[in-house]
Amino acid sequence: MYDYLTSMLMIVIFSYLLGSIPTAYIVARLKNINIFEVGSGNMGATNVVRALGPRWGVGVLLFDVLKGVIAITIARMLLPDSKGAATTVSAIVVVIGHNWSLFAALITGTLRGGKGAATAFGTLLMIAPVQVIVGMAVLGGLVVARTRYVSLGVLLAFALATVWMTVLILQQKLEPDLMTYSWVLALMIMVRFRDNIQRLLAGTERRLGERT
Repeated sequence: MYDYLTSMLMIVIFSYLLGSIPTAYIVARLKNINIFEVGSGNMGATNVVRALGPRWGVGVLLFDVLKGVIAITIARMLLPDSKGAATTVSAIVVVIGHNWSLFAALITGTLRGGKGAATAFGTLLMIAPVQVIVGMAVLGGLVVARTRYVSLGVLLAFALATVWMTVLILQQKLEPDLMTYSWVLALMIMVRFRDNIQRLLAGTERRLGERT
C-alpha cells in the first residue's frame, strides 16, 4: 500500500508539473510577445496561431498533445500493476496542470493556463479506441473547415468522444475507471470553453485566420 500511494503521489506531481509547462508563453517569448497580453490572452495553440502564425501554433499544439501522451506513459511505468487507476489519475491531472498552470501563476501572479483541448486529446490518444480518435478528428476538422470556429470544432469533437466512450464503457468494452476520466475531462472542457460558448451564441467568436 505504501509503494502504491508513493507511486500515485509521484504520478500526480509529475503529471501536474508536466501539464503546467507554459508552452505557448515560452514560444511567444521567443518572438518577444507576451501571449497573455495578446488576442484572447489564452495560453493555447489557437492564440499563438493568431499572434505568430500557423507554424508556431502547430509547434505549440504538438507539444501540448505530447504532455498527455508522456504523462500517461510515465504513470503506467510507475504503476504497472494498476494501469487503469494510474492512467485515469495522470490523464486528469495533466489537463488540470495545463488549465491551471503553476508556472503561469509564477509568471503572472494569477492561476491561469490554456483550455486543455490539445493535452486532453493527447490523453485520448493513449486511452480511446482508434475509431473514437478518427471520429473526433473528422468531425472537428469538418466543423473548423466549414465554419473556421476552432472552439466549435473542439466542443463537438469532445462531445462525440464523451458519448462514444460512455457507450463503450457501458457495453463493458472499456475499463469502468474510464467513466470518471471521460466525464471529468468533458466537464473541464466545458468550464474552460464557457466564454467561447457565450461568444458563439452571441455571434462574436473569433474565426481561425483572424490575426490579433
